[in-house]
Amino acid sequence: MSRSTPPVAGPKATPTGKDRPLVDELNTMLEGRLPGLLGMRVLEADDRTVLAELTVREELLAPNGYLHAASVVTLADTACGIGTRLALPEGASYTTVEIKTNYVGTARSGRVSATATRVHHGRRTQIWDATVHDDTGRTIALFRCTQLVIAP
Repeated sequence: MSRSTPPVAGPKATPTGKDRPLVDELNTMLEGRLPGLLGMRVLEADDRTVLAELTVREELLAPNGYLHAASVVTLADTACGIGTRLALPEGASYTTVEIKTNYVGTARSGRVSATATRVHHGRRTQIWDATVHDDTGRTIALFRCTQLVIAP
């Protein structure tokens, strides 16, 4: 992003679950952004574990007919990012500083789900792991990210 060009949009507020169920608020937060455009849905969420899924459809496939690696990363990274947001201290923000994905399978149909789990909760960093499964329960990817916590 050029410093002279303003961002197209700002961050959305982190849902609290005070006005309606937290997962409903989280799914609303995803609307209009990449995870929402891919059809990602949050099924469960708290500051330690997030479960999310998406339905495999043609638009999410690579030209070879298999689920695009970027679709898998978006699902896993978003699940981890939601957990990170829910675990932040009041007024803090975060940014991803590292991601790694090992692909051990793929999907061509059905649903894929990511279970994200916080493995480190430090003052300056959080580390999250996610396992992505197809709808038969077979693991298709192992994902890890490191999040830098930015104090207010």
